[in-house]
Amino acid sequence: MVVVNFWAGLRSYTDGREKINVEAKTVGEVLRGVSIAFPVLSDYLEDNVSVVVDGLFVASLHEPVCKNSEVWLIKRVSGG
Repeated sequence: MVVVNFWAGLRSYTDGREKINVEAKTVGEVLRGVSIAFPVLSDYLEDNVSVVVDGLFVASLHEPVCKNSEVWLIKRVSGG
């Protein structure tokens, strides 16, 4: 299982939960698992969240994750 951690701003959508475990092989599957666990997040995730896998920002939904990966969903990081 992949451990998915939520930044504090998302915890109001997760009933205060800081993390969950999901079955996933890609970042896209991680986000689907989170959306299933917390349907209120399904529309919010794509435009408002950056994904960090094992300490590295990822941009592709096809990016692989390992069963022991640590994933963080954090506030979208934008540059300028």
